[in-house]
Amino acid sequence: MPSTPITRKAVEIDAAGQSVGRLATQIARILIGKHKATYTPNVDGGDTVRVKNASKLVLTGNKTESKLYYHYSQYPGGMKTRSAKTLMVKDPGKVLRYAVDRMLPKNTLRARRIKRLTIIK
Repeated sequence: MPSTPITRKAVEIDAAGQSVGRLATQIARILIGKHKATYTPNVDGGDTVRVKNASKLVLTGNKTESKLYYHYSQYPGGMKTRSAKTLMVKDPGKVLRYAVDRMLPKNTLRARRIKRLTIIK
């Protein structure tokens, strides 16, 4: 049975005024390819996503003060912590990228899917 070729479209999303979590679910769905009739879980058939105005994203509630991002260097005392507030000032696209990356399935297709996400400040 011959496989059908994968056709990818470029989807452009304006992030101005949108919530990080709700936007991340839309982006993850497009990257996975669940919006297509030809969706197959083991095939990377999603589209490419280009997000603009990432600096105008909105963190709802008290997340700017209380949300923390952790990184561990595997050394004793190597736990690094950054707040969402400092990360939004330094690189607002990274907040969205973390949210989308953690919404994608944890499998071998994850790295290829996140590479198709482009975020413009």
